[in-house]
Amino acid sequence: MDAATVMLSGQIADGLATIFVGELIDRFGHFKIWHGAGSLLVAFSFSSVFGGCIPCKTLASFSSMVETVSYSTFAAIFNVGWAATQVSHMSMVNCITFNSTSRVVLASCRNAFTMVANLSLYGVALIVFGISTAKTRADIENQYRWIAYLSIFIGCCFVGIFLFGTKEPRSKAGICANIHARISWTYWFLKILYYQVALVYVLTRLVLNVSQAYLAFYVINDLGMAQSAKALAPAIIYICSFIVSVLLQEVAWNGQRLKAYHTAGGILWMFCGVGILLLPGSMSVFMYAISVFIGIANALMMVTAVSMQSILIGEDLNGCAFVCGSLSFLDKISCGLALFVLQSYQSSSPRVAGNYSTDVYFSVTRYGLGLVPAFCSLVGVAVTSTMELHTPFSKPLMEPLLE
Repeated sequence: MDAATVMLSGQIADGLATIFVGELIDRFGHFKIWHGAGSLLVAFSFSSVFGGCIPCKTLASFSSMVETVSYSTFAAIFNVGWAATQVSHMSMVNCITFNSTSRVVLASCRNAFTMVANLSLYGVALIVFGISTAKTRADIENQYRWIAYLSIFIGCCFVGIFLFGTKEPRSKAGICANIHARISWTYWFLKILYYQVALVYVLTRLVLNVSQAYLAFYVINDLGMAQSAKALAPAIIYICSFIVSVLLQEVAWNGQRLKAYHTAGGILWMFCGVGILLLPGSMSVFMYAISVFIGIANALMMVTAVSMQSILIGEDLNGCAFVCGSLSFLDKISCGLALFVLQSYQSSSPRVAGNYSTDVYFSVTRYGLGLVPAFCSLVGVAVTSTMELHTPFSKPLMEPLLE
């Protein structure tokens, strides 16, 4: 329950911060400043979490309440910084180009490098585990502390490359130049497409976040697989998502194709969800095959869901940060509540004695990984079928994206 509280507090802080940051970006601009400031907060809070409970050491009290408050505070700071980084980065895509296909290419490229970052973390962990041996709990804590510190260092290096190697989109031929003509929130609230895109995006994020949270527990606790499976299964998902994200950059995009690819991803996840619900421990090896299809489905759904935001925004660039921020707000709150509820039931439903090879035990973990993402995919496909996605903007690039 304490872990669920920490997670929910972080998600709430992230959600509220996305609205606030989105409004400030629309008013004052300067994407790179917001991105850099958010990155600093992320680095500080993340290192503080792995540095131990600082208030506990200060107050000389290691009670459960003090630890929960401490980690909840740093989780909130982390998510505020993450909100600033995420909203500013996603908003930049819409100001770099008006071309619909190029916007999808940027979204798919962003998703591909997200997978690269996830895989890099496994590489760092492999190096740390290979260099140091853990015999005590303190040794294990030091291993994960080094993984965190090395990841922060590598991340800061790439943030520096991004900040010094890119230009503010507003410097390109007047794009986003009129920063004072901010679009009112009511302009978006009167659009049916805003609610449709918001629902599809939130459902897609629920699919990814809930499945990611419960995958490791499922392969170990429900299928009885080897400990290596909790690293191998996510790695397969990330690799497949990366490959598909790269391939999606070769497609000439329009509204109908966005709907078709998102629907394909949703249907694929529904089949994966059914497989996860019914998979017995004796057939656990098939989880690796299911992971391949999960990776494909994740990329199809995530790239198209983000790209639908770009079609919603169109040329209304002075409200793009609000759109990204408000949709992220809904995403964070819904994911936080979903994981809080699932985690609350998790502690009250221990596995009864049984044989992994024959039992199909319907635990909260199995429902969280199989049923919840499959149901969200079903609703997302239904909403997608009602959308009218027009791509009236087909202006060429102001300058090459890749040189």
